[in-house]
Amino acid sequence: MITPVTTTYGRDAQQCLDQTRDAGLTGAHAALETFYYAFNQRSLPVMREIWWDDLAIQLNNPLGGIVRGIEAISQVYARVFAGTARVWVEFGDILRYESPDVVMFAGRERGEFAVAGASVPLAIRTTRVFGNRDGTGWRQLHHHGSIDDPDLLRDYQRAVRSAS
Repeated sequence: MITPVTTTYGRDAQQCLDQTRDAGLTGAHAALETFYYAFNQRSLPVMREIWWDDLAIQLNNPLGGIVRGIEAISQVYARVFAGTARVWVEFGDILRYESPDVVMFAGRERGEFAVAGASVPLAIRTTRVFGNRDGTGWRQLHHHGSIDDPDLLRDYQRAVRSAS
């Protein structure tokens, strides 16, 4: 089933780890919201918790990298959270594709990457896939983000490199 989602997940997202244990769509949405909480609050412990702990999970990010496994993905977020740049994103214009054990959310992220007084607006096509793990609840299995605009992608890549 494919369903439009009217909720936007961003800087006001809440940590909903307890609700991710709900086996239905409430749990899947709680996992999605928890991801945006962890990202926008720069919480590495919550970020690690919301991803499935498996070597095959995958993060495809707008900087061109494919990263697999919880340890490598955690290292990416640790660098983002510890860096001098400030990044925030908000997920909207979402479609939800659902089955009993896997839910995929596809939409658009908008946000901002700011470093050393310079700001780069972000516009990212985003897909997030969550699976329902028995006992632990919904966890993220896969993320893919792409920036359409080549100038924006170049500016974002330059800004990230200068913040490293």
